[in-house]
Amino acid sequence: MAGWPDRRIPDLFGIEHPIIQAPMAGATTPEMVVAACDAGALGSLPCAMLAVEAADRAIAVIRERTRCPLNLNFFCHAPPEPDPVRLLAWRARLAPYYVEQGLDPEAPVPASARAPFDDAYCALVEKHRPEVVSFHFGLPEPGLLGRVKATGAKVISSATTVDEAMWLERQGCDAVIAMGLEAGGHRGTFLGGDMARQVGTFALVPQVADAVSVPVIAAGGIADARGIVAALALGASAVQIGTAYLLTPEAKISPLHRKALETATEADTALTNLFTGRPARGIMNRLMRELGPLSPDAPAFPLAGGALAPLRARTEPQGNADFQSLWSGQAARLARPMGTGALTRRLAEEALAKLGG
Repeated sequence: MAGWPDRRIPDLFGIEHPIIQAPMAGATTPEMVVAACDAGALGSLPCAMLAVEAADRAIAVIRERTRCPLNLNFFCHAPPEPDPVRLLAWRARLAPYYVEQGLDPEAPVPASARAPFDDAYCALVEKHRPEVVSFHFGLPEPGLLGRVKATGAKVISSATTVDEAMWLERQGCDAVIAMGLEAGGHRGTFLGGDMARQVGTFALVPQVADAVSVPVIAAGGIADARGIVAALALGASAVQIGTAYLLTPEAKISPLHRKALETATEADTALTNLFTGRPARGIMNRLMRELGPLSPDAPAFPLAGGALAPLRARTEPQGNADFQSLWSGQAARLARPMGTGALTRRLAEEALAKLGG
């Protein structure tokens, strides 16, 4: 059986296969990361929804269980300016749902927990010295980025356009993730945000590969060996896979989310800003249908989610997912429920077989 035709990413990261388990905040567990690592992929721990102390404990668990290279992922958004008028308007938009569920529309709103990369997170990187550090929504300010690179970590980030990819290379990224519109979860967009002009993965990857000299990692709509081989043929050196890992037993998602993934078709997802304030791809539900997936009323990221938390807490035990985010890419129906390690090995074996055939 032939080996991987492009070894730039395996050699750069010190991994066996050019596969990155996507860092999916809220769904990824240390168990998923360890299993992906031990199967030869790059395991990724998302830290944006973890307090520093919780992230520290999770990293310690991973390091105890595997010596394989590890990726720590962080968000780089700027904290939003207070906008009481917009927050009040959002609460008013949601008030009918509160009344319907017997909740007080004027009750205090819980905080939304998505923190940007800062000095405390940077100290965590310096303490644990992961082999790779990835960012979403651009890169941190130069001082923090310099400290990350000083640890010896390889730095990568997501680009949704050629311009973003070129900018990331100029700032010193060791590789660029070309993230197409098919991908589940939050867009990595940071230079402009017109969702109507988002580019698909297999149109974006070759253009990014032509524009930058660093290796390119394809992300979005890749869930089986065919997608891996296609991405490599278009100039990617590796792939980042997310949605396919959500059906593994190691994924920490609600039973309702898992059920939605198991029945989702290619046409069941949409980009929405209702759950966090920033566009992200998820499976359509009642809130998205009734308010429209993208609403100008949603507060800036990450504040939109706070007012939805009581609605989710009330309705989820009732067996409905009307008010919870159901992140998913467009290739959910290609996902196969199996363990993270088994899935990773099968993806690699089947892709290598196609490449060698």
